[in-house]
Amino acid sequence: MSGPSSPAAAREAAPAAAPAGPAAPAPAGDGPLRRRVTVRGVVQGVGFRPYLYTLATSLELSGHVTNTPEGVVAEVQGAAPAVARFCDRIAAEAPPLARVDSVDHHELPATGDGRAFTILASRTGGPARTLVSPDTATCAACLGELADPADRRHRHPFINCTHCGPRFTIVTGLPYDRAHTTMAPYPMCADCAREYADPADRRFHAQPVACPACGPRLSLLLVPRPGGGPPGPVAGADPVARARALLADGAILAVKGLGGYHLACDASDAAAVARLRRRKARGDKPFAVMAADADAVAHLVRMGPEERSLLEGATRPIVLLRRRPDEDDAGPPPAGAAPRPAECVAPGSADLGVLLPYTPLHHLLLGLPGDAPGPRLLVMTSGNVAGEPIVTDDAEALERLAHLADGWLTHDRPIHVPCDDSVVRVCDGRPLIVRRARGYAPLPVPLPAAVGPALAVGGDLKNAFCLAEGRQAWLSAHIGDMDDLATQEAFERAEAQLESITGVRPGLLATDRHPGYRSAQWAARNAAGRPVVRVQHHHAHVAAAMAEHGLDGTRPVIGVAFDGTGHGDDGAVWGGEFLLADYDGFTRFAHLAYVPLPGGDAAVRRPYRMALAHLRAAGLGAAPDLACTAACPPEELKVLERQLERDLNCLPTSSMGRLFDAVSSLAGICHRAGYEAQAAVELEAAAVGAPDDDTTGYAFALCPPDPAAGGRGRRDGCGGADGGGPLRADAAPVLAAIVADLRAGAGAAVVAARFHRAVASLVHDVCVLARERHATDTVALTGGVFANTLLSSACAAALHADGFTVLRHHLVPPGDGGLALGQLMVAARAAPAGTGAAATDR
Repeated sequence: MSGPSSPAAAREAAPAAAPAGPAAPAPAGDGPLRRRVTVRGVVQGVGFRPYLYTLATSLELSGHVTNTPEGVVAEVQGAAPAVARFCDRIAAEAPPLARVDSVDHHELPATGDGRAFTILASRTGGPARTLVSPDTATCAACLGELADPADRRHRHPFINCTHCGPRFTIVTGLPYDRAHTTMAPYPMCADCAREYADPADRRFHAQPVACPACGPRLSLLLVPRPGGGPPGPVAGADPVARARALLADGAILAVKGLGGYHLACDASDAAAVARLRRRKARGDKPFAVMAADADAVAHLVRMGPEERSLLEGATRPIVLLRRRPDEDDAGPPPAGAAPRPAECVAPGSADLGVLLPYTPLHHLLLGLPGDAPGPRLLVMTSGNVAGEPIVTDDAEALERLAHLADGWLTHDRPIHVPCDDSVVRVCDGRPLIVRRARGYAPLPVPLPAAVGPALAVGGDLKNAFCLAEGRQAWLSAHIGDMDDLATQEAFERAEAQLESITGVRPGLLATDRHPGYRSAQWAARNAAGRPVVRVQHHHAHVAAAMAEHGLDGTRPVIGVAFDGTGHGDDGAVWGGEFLLADYDGFTRFAHLAYVPLPGGDAAVRRPYRMALAHLRAAGLGAAPDLACTAACPPEELKVLERQLERDLNCLPTSSMGRLFDAVSSLAGICHRAGYEAQAAVELEAAAVGAPDDDTTGYAFALCPPDPAAGGRGRRDGCGGADGGGPLRADAAPVLAAIVADLRAGAGAAVVAARFHRAVASLVHDVCVLARERHATDTVALTGGVFANTLLSSACAAALHADGFTVLRHHLVPPGDGGLALGQLMVAARAAPAGTGAAATDR
């Protein structure tokens, strides 16, 4: 049995935990004992050697410890009970940022090398097997020094220690030493060197250690006025104080962070926010805001203990928090609270993305006690034009951000690895990762089975790739959309860098089956004789959920894969799929009934086209009293009707994401999408505002298989309905009921909520049928649509109540940011590394 599947299960399956290390063997004999100990995991850059030094000396052991590409290696010698205690305590008392995956030790002959325990210079050479720590938010001790006028690092924008600061984004190689980071050009001053060498100091062997005397340096660059010219540094002023004053005056600044540049402005200044939105060509996509602390935004959002923990923890992602409605405000904001953000910060969204400062510079920018007044709520968005990768290089920032920013608050410590902010929301008390990047990358995900060295390149939207070997998979940080050449180049650099720090040399490549995906084309060009396995998009989504939860694939699951688009085996655009799947293959048990996708991407950008296509497929027609009809320009409507009538440039689609778009437009919520999934995001926002006492829902019709449609995955002759092909979920009754509700005066919020309930009921009903026919009761909810917490929670509740075990994503995104993990698991079953160069489908 590969995972929880009891019909009586009433809880959600939890991701698999990493195995614990072995206990130390019982001591033998009375003489001194010597052991070599190898510790693998996140054990470099987190104070592990100083920790072992302190542990060994407290136990009166001699020996040494060093960093190697394989991990931290120590040799200890002394009384046998003390050596045993040393081995047993390594994992249990590890430093806060460490993650111990294994502790291996074996006996060596005792030597007469004295009573001291020392830290040796790091050893190079050999394959990399250690794990690099993610970048970590500034710790409380460093913040105390930052604000202390008597401390030599008072107001130092690069303060850090063993327990915080940059790691992944500055690493250039392994083992993790200053020489292998972008801090290499900055020699330590005498004071920093003394702290670095003192085992009792918090900065003992902290590689990025710095102070005002030894760099790096902060500067503010502005374009000269009025004559223009290249940006130049502002002389004779505190760069941070001047930057705060500029932000208070409505300026937009490019601020260099850990993994790239942000664009920042005062979130309460509607004109500044609108100007940033216009310059960045962002449409109506919500911005995230940064506040000094969680209490500063508590009056703006609903924040439970799980959300607060995410906000205040060492990872510091952007956390999507439900906004409090205006009438929920109890009078004026409390003292110290941030002002309400301008409406144009997050238009049409039920959530407000909030993050707290995670670098010393952020804390300074928001102001320390006694600082002059400045903005208390900042928009912080990636430093790029929409669709391009985040800017990291300083010269490139001056060029690419010149038309976006009024100034640059920058510094001279290079960023080696681009890394966007992670985005997380809480669903039913558990984290749901929307974008996995800073704070999470490059931590590996444990695999349920060992795999050969492999690379899965992911998809083309929200790209993230995955390297794996053995029982570990390393997902890259978020790369972006592969349509842009700069993003493709960033992908290539990131892939080479991740290979260098993991030591994985892939012998197998995995891609999506879509023939036009640039990620798949990259894999084909770079195969160099290695096999390339093409994995169906929605099968990969289901496999990612299985892998995250530790399922070994010996029993299939019911995979509910809902998203906007994925290349189907029959050439259609899939996206509303119910699959019976394991790692070896899948059967298409059911899907949304096909409707035309008129004009391809044009229908995605203009949801009213999908609404009109769905209405026609349902036999309802484009009545003039409907909002979607009114939104379509008359000439376009004529052309669209002919296009649908003649089936011109109308690929069939079963996409649930496109159905969300259609209902959003039909309800009058969103007719034109300025960013991906805007119509669906605003439909969820409307549903959140529906009356609590309305429990009515719509109902899909489940239809028998279409004899003309195929339903096979990899298995032959195993269709969804008695072997005859997949069932079809027809949305026509849902659309008819929505039209009736709208004509009866129902509001958009009521329609949106009833539609969500209809989809949740469909998921439950189809899963019950699949269980009855195929005796499987584990359900994986996956695909980008399940980033919708309202839908995810409703589906899980209905399934749990009926005895299903439900797998939902908590370690990787449900959307295409987690796709590569599933591709990898499927490909590893399909073509073990070294079996040949042919491209195969799976």
